[in-house]
Amino acid sequence: MEKKLSFVIPCYRSQKTVGSVIEEIREMIKKEAKYDYEVILVNDGSPDDVWDVIKEYAAQDQHILGVNLARNFGQHSAVLAGYHYCTGDYVVSLDDDGQTPAGEVPELIRELEKGYDVVYAKYDEMHQNMFRRWGSDFARRMSDHMFDVRGYYTGSFFVARKFIIDEMIRYKNCYPYLGGLVLRTTRNIGYVTVRHSDRLDGKSGYNLKKLVSLWLNGFTAFSVKPLEISTYIGFFIAFLGFAYAIIIIVRKLFIPELEAIIPYGWSSLTCIVLVIGGLILVNMGLMGEYIGRIYICINNSPQFVVKEVCGIYAKKDSVDGA
Repeated sequence: MEKKLSFVIPCYRSQKTVGSVIEEIREMIKKEAKYDYEVILVNDGSPDDVWDVIKEYAAQDQHILGVNLARNFGQHSAVLAGYHYCTGDYVVSLDDDGQTPAGEVPELIRELEKGYDVVYAKYDEMHQNMFRRWGSDFARRMSDHMFDVRGYYTGSFFVARKFIIDEMIRYKNCYPYLGGLVLRTTRNIGYVTVRHSDRLDGKSGYNLKKLVSLWLNGFTAFSVKPLEISTYIGFFIAFLGFAYAIIIIVRKLFIPELEAIIPYGWSSLTCIVLVIGGLILVNMGLMGEYIGRIYICINNSPQFVVKEVCGIYAKKDSVDGA
């Protein structure tokens, strides 16, 4: 029986690149004639004219469906919006900048058919600037600790079985994190090493603020490890304070000449105030982050809002992302 592939591509500032990604998908399908396919392009509130490009492709090709979001909700929310329209047996997530090579999809599918539920693409060499490589490596290392999984590699290029996608779209909170949603559903994950292409045009839309926000989404939505870590840090600081108290007593009793050089109590008081004060502020900020996100979720803030759908075979007029 012919398998159907659903390609989900979030689009942001990709007016000049999304066409090349579509052509690469078409070339791959021609070589792998055993697959039917659909391409779901999600405009994530892009400031350029990418929605006009999407509408043009959707009008010309019955395999292409365009989804226009009311504003920019972020990459992960845009991907989940596209998942609501998937009808394929296997769902492929790709980037819109050409760095995730669609020609490598058959390799991921072959690995998936060995019995995995999800297969991620890994790269021998990342064609990104040092800042993005450092950010991606930091996120992977933190994920190992936050989700109690060693060697877990998450990325924007992966293929999943339809039942995984169906479970992921049941998540309605407004702070989605795809890596956490995958791990919440399955641990039967495979990996395939592929090439990482250069960007076709422009630069990454992620800056430091957006990367930190993405990390917080994953850590606060799917793990309480940050709170546990703050507790351990509190115990560690208390131990340091106790140890330093012993040092002060020993210095006072056995090295009294130092008291004439160092003003009495100044160094210890300054150190304690700075360390404890900083620690309290960090922990308060962390708890505030959790509480704030809970408050926003309770208010039913939407995960995404679909403004318009285009495509010859668009079966749904809208999807509620709340």
